[in-house]
Amino acid sequence: MLDTTAGAPSAPGRRVWQVAALCQALADTLNARFNPVRVSGEIASFTRATSGHCYFSLKDPNAQLRCAMFKRAASQLDFQPREGELVEVTGRLDVYGPRGDLQLIVESMSRQGQGNLFEQFMRLKAQLEAQGLFDAARKRPLPAMPQRVGVVTSLGAAALHDVVTALRRRAPHLPVLLAPAAVQGAAAPAELVRALESLYDYVDPQGRGVDVILLVRGGGSMEDLWSFNDEQLAHAIARSPVPVVVGVGHETDFTIADFVADLRAPTPTAAAEMVCPPTQALESLLDQAQDSMQAALERYADRQAQRLDVVTSRLGRPSSLVAQRQAALVAAHQRMRQALRSDLQWKQSQWMQQQQHWQPTAQRALRTLQERTARADLRLGLLDPTLVLRRGYAWLQDAQGNAVTSVTQAQVGDALRASLVDGTVDLRVVDSSPN
Repeated sequence: MLDTTAGAPSAPGRRVWQVAALCQALADTLNARFNPVRVSGEIASFTRATSGHCYFSLKDPNAQLRCAMFKRAASQLDFQPREGELVEVTGRLDVYGPRGDLQLIVESMSRQGQGNLFEQFMRLKAQLEAQGLFDAARKRPLPAMPQRVGVVTSLGAAALHDVVTALRRRAPHLPVLLAPAAVQGAAAPAELVRALESLYDYVDPQGRGVDVILLVRGGGSMEDLWSFNDEQLAHAIARSPVPVVVGVGHETDFTIADFVADLRAPTPTAAAEMVCPPTQALESLLDQAQDSMQAALERYADRQAQRLDVVTSRLGRPSSLVAQRQAALVAAHQRMRQALRSDLQWKQSQWMQQQQHWQPTAQRALRTLQERTARADLRLGLLDPTLVLRRGYAWLQDAQGNAVTSVTQAQVGDALRASLVDGTVDLRVVDSSPN
């Protein structure tokens, strides 16, 4: 062994160690005394780095030991280690010099059983599943266009920042109602239940209040997320009057709340993105709806104009048919105008609630329709029977008021009445012979 004593004088027989040398000496002693070593314990604070190395602790009720499992050994595992699992590992004890920490370098790992927390989790999961809280039939779809989002999380949680950032990016017009609660610790489950129930008071049956709720928190160990494995919280989520989205921890983390919720999100950010489509998508839907409505209005107006042309071509001279068709066309025209105006006003109201900038487009569509209606009014006016009478024609009626349109309907001596543009003239037939 190298001499690692400092240059300063020291008491006879007492050695002064440099820190690195002492750590190395401890590591050598551990290696000679214990290694290789087999240890059983419950996994806690398990993380996998981007390098593929795994870091965690093994614990029992009285102590815990830091562990490191490098990528080569981790790649040999035939299962995914999880928080709370009871495992047996083989490795070597070492001292990590930069921090002076005792750690176990794990070479192999096998399941030994399930830890206490994991056992509690599985028992509660089986109990609630038997009660039907996880049934797919009770899961509700998310609203396509929510009016207000409720959020339950801690005021100091990073999850709140992630959710607000995602909502501002995707739907800045969407109001958010926050119900703060602790997300970790012994008091957290009761606070989470109270926060959820406070949001239930803001649910409006008419659809103008909170219509979806996010229950979120960031990642952590199984102990950190344990508040979301509470039975009372599970029942509170199940009786929510609106869909609940749970985004707790990371993608690999699962809690009882995830199974009860209407939808599980892998992260808080993903939960926020699930409840609202981006503004661009809404604008695209409005564009499509506007184009479809405009095309439908134009087709309807064209059909009415075509019907008007057909009626016009069939009218050769004034008769009772003129008045009947004119009245029918006027009534149809009024109904068309009223129906189109009512439908357009309703559509405009809906658009204004979502995006007020669509109003100018709708107004242009209304002006176009009004111009078409004005042209239709003009064409109807041209069918006025008096215009024909002004050109020198007369409308003949017999004594019973029937229209006389042929010489075969009149006999010598019959009394007739001729309607002119400014009045009537009574006539008597003195001759009746066809051309």
